[in-house]
Amino acid sequence: MSNTKGRSVSGAWGGGGTIEGAGWGGTVADSTTWGGGGIVLALILLVFSFVGVASARPHHKKAADLDKVADDAYVDVIVQYSTAPTSKHLGKATKKGASLKHQFGYIKSNVYHVRASKIDELIDSDQDIAYVSPNRPLKGSLDYATVATGADIARAYGYDGSDIGVAIIDSGITPVVDLKTGTSSRLVYSETFVPNTTSTADYYGHGTHVAGIVGGNGSSSSCYYCATTFRGIAPNVSLINLRVLDANGSGSDTSVIAAIQRAIELKSTYNIRVINLSLGRGVFESYKTDPLDQAVEAAWKSGIVVVVAAGNFGRDNSNHNHGYGTITAPANDPYVITVGAMKTNGSRSIADDSIASYSSKGPTMIDHVVKPDLVAPGNKIISDLASTTVKLYSPGNNTVPQSYYKLGATGNSSAYYRLSGTSMAAPMVSGAVALLLQKDPTLTPDQVKARLMKTAYKNLPPTSVSFDATTGITYYEQNDIFTVGAGYLDIPAALANYDRPSATVGIARSPNVAVNAYGDVYIVRDNSVLWGTSVMWGTSVMWGTSVMWGTSTTGESVLWGTSVMWGTSTAEGYSVLWGTTADAYSVMWGTSTDADSLSVDVLGED
Repeated sequence: MSNTKGRSVSGAWGGGGTIEGAGWGGTVADSTTWGGGGIVLALILLVFSFVGVASARPHHKKAADLDKVADDAYVDVIVQYSTAPTSKHLGKATKKGASLKHQFGYIKSNVYHVRASKIDELIDSDQDIAYVSPNRPLKGSLDYATVATGADIARAYGYDGSDIGVAIIDSGITPVVDLKTGTSSRLVYSETFVPNTTSTADYYGHGTHVAGIVGGNGSSSSCYYCATTFRGIAPNVSLINLRVLDANGSGSDTSVIAAIQRAIELKSTYNIRVINLSLGRGVFESYKTDPLDQAVEAAWKSGIVVVVAAGNFGRDNSNHNHGYGTITAPANDPYVITVGAMKTNGSRSIADDSIASYSSKGPTMIDHVVKPDLVAPGNKIISDLASTTVKLYSPGNNTVPQSYYKLGATGNSSAYYRLSGTSMAAPMVSGAVALLLQKDPTLTPDQVKARLMKTAYKNLPPTSVSFDATTGITYYEQNDIFTVGAGYLDIPAALANYDRPSATVGIARSPNVAVNAYGDVYIVRDNSVLWGTSVMWGTSVMWGTSVMWGTSTTGESVLWGTSVMWGTSTAEGYSVLWGTTADAYSVMWGTSTDADSLSVDVLGED
């Protein structure tokens, strides 16, 4: 959230910012010395829950992690139906001792509180039940970024997100000065979905920081003596505050699904065209049955662009997979725009920009979807500090000296602070989407996604290196399709693009990958999506030749052979991602049964 980053490359601009996080194998967070500066701690906003895998499941309609719940325990379950549930369905569930807690019409689901021993009977009693899963816990996963992404150029042409509504589904938003226009707040609607509270304020500090990246106008850093203004990507958007994370940054599936449903219901009232989800959890089943994924798809199909942080587990190498296969849910859904994190490295030039080593990599577990879709700035991002924050703000780790932006000032800023991670990169893209929709409100979510991916800056170096000064570990990264996606967010290029999908093919679903008989990984062709047919939207155009290498004898577009992709420990890394679903699930997501022990850690930066 800054106006100091630039590039001299004509026709291609890009940048990104996010929140740093640690991998799930006990990996420490990124922590790199910047130009002699100290280590700045940052928040992980994307955390998964460790849940065990059962050796066998009684029903294919039942999530594996429910098998670990004691028979006499009561549990909240999300029951998805093949048809919209009626009183008849509720009656059948009630006969099995289930009590109704929520109804989610957009994903044809009811949430019941039921004894675990009755779940199998509940499934058997109603043939319309499609899938049952627990109410899983989840977590919330700019200094040089504004110019890096080209947002300053967009503003020069009059694009500031006016009349576009962006729903921030997060830890709440405190109405700070930067989120107002004069005396009028741009926070047009607030509601909480956190149990046992009526407050929509941000007691954790994450949601306000995200909102500032999307739409802060920099009022608190605009003065005669101010050398830098911390302005968001779309500084005149309307913000819809849907609080789902508590003061510890914790939430659950049902809270997020309820918030997404409310955004769909309020779409016309507040012209909600974008949902930002800087949060996530582990992948427990295919996106086709995961209720959280089904909720984001419902929003997408209603005409709302859904932007999701990729996750902060790219450093994990506990299974010799070098962080591949670590995308969290709902970022694993092929419809949404999944965003990874880049580092601006504290300079005005993009020549030294590099991928943040903590940024989660694809392909997605179980479904093997190509993710992330693109990357944006996410490291050491300065944005708004909520006055109610009690968890994230502490002297010495993420404070911003007033002298950094106000000449002659002393002490730390009470208006801004610094965070890193893919949670910061996602709102960069959400702001960019608002600008595109302000320019052309007729664009569909698929057209927006396709334009952002096609115009993303693709001339990234093939590799990058980062050093963790705390642990002494050096991370070597490949800028391949599963690390940087289609490239680096480039707002001016996206605004200058007028391409539209053909009349017959208009879906921008992220493709799947598979392995051929030679062990090579390739993109599965699908003529029902934009990049499956035409030259304009083909795979080489969307992702660029720099991240796709070679062809096989079968004519497939090969991404890598196994030895290149998985590094030195090819057998282990390969089996984790391409072995059986149960094995991969067990290895990647652990075997702990404590599904409620979710916490956000404060970790070092890349």
